[in-house]
Amino acid sequence: MKLFIFDCDGTLADSQHMIVAAMNEAFAVHGLPPAERARVLSVVGLSLETAVRRLLPPRSSAELVAKLADDYKAAFHELRRVEHVEPLYEGIREVIETLAAREDVRLGIATGKSRRGLDVILERERLGAHFSTIQTADTHPSKPHPSMILTALDETGALPERTLMIGDTTYDMEMARAAGVGGLGVAWGYHEARDLKGAGAHLVVERSGELLSVLDSLLALMETDA
Repeated sequence: MKLFIFDCDGTLADSQHMIVAAMNEAFAVHGLPPAERARVLSVVGLSLETAVRRLLPPRSSAELVAKLADDYKAAFHELRRVEHVEPLYEGIREVIETLAAREDVRLGIATGKSRRGLDVILERERLGAHFSTIQTADTHPSKPHPSMILTALDETGALPERTLMIGDTTYDMEMARAAGVGGLGVAWGYHEARDLKGAGAHLVVERSGELLSVLDSLLALMETDA
């Protein structure tokens, strides 16, 4: 059995417009200037308070970090209510549905998103039943700590050498390396391909429409190596 674990934001769904807008609304509540778009996207994938802390001056208080995180969640919830702008990337539905139909593959998610936020996407797209293990920031340390992947391995019984983490950030690749599993980078998200490779990605897929064929090829290699 092979286990493919997917990140969410920047890998399965394009949430960047919502993330940047919600972060800047939260900053505005506290009279702070908006964070640069590139800086906000650079911390996507981290748990929320960890991401907020990186965007603030070094000696910002824990109280401010917590309040900004709460204000971000409130802003994101409101934006989602009125805009619903978190579409799946091209070809992602086919990837999930095709892999889920295979008897030799199980699917998982490891994301810095909250479980509530993830469930909104999975329920809207009717994909939740395809995932055997789901790990979120609610119950784990922030990436790149390997806790999410290690728990996914425990829950599914998958072996590290038969497991692949698929994500768009260096945090995903560093997490994969720390957990002793393979790392597949995707270039349509929030970190550059060269940075993904530098963080340990064994391969980087350039376009979302190519992901299924790449994974099919990797599955064939896994069968050869079995």
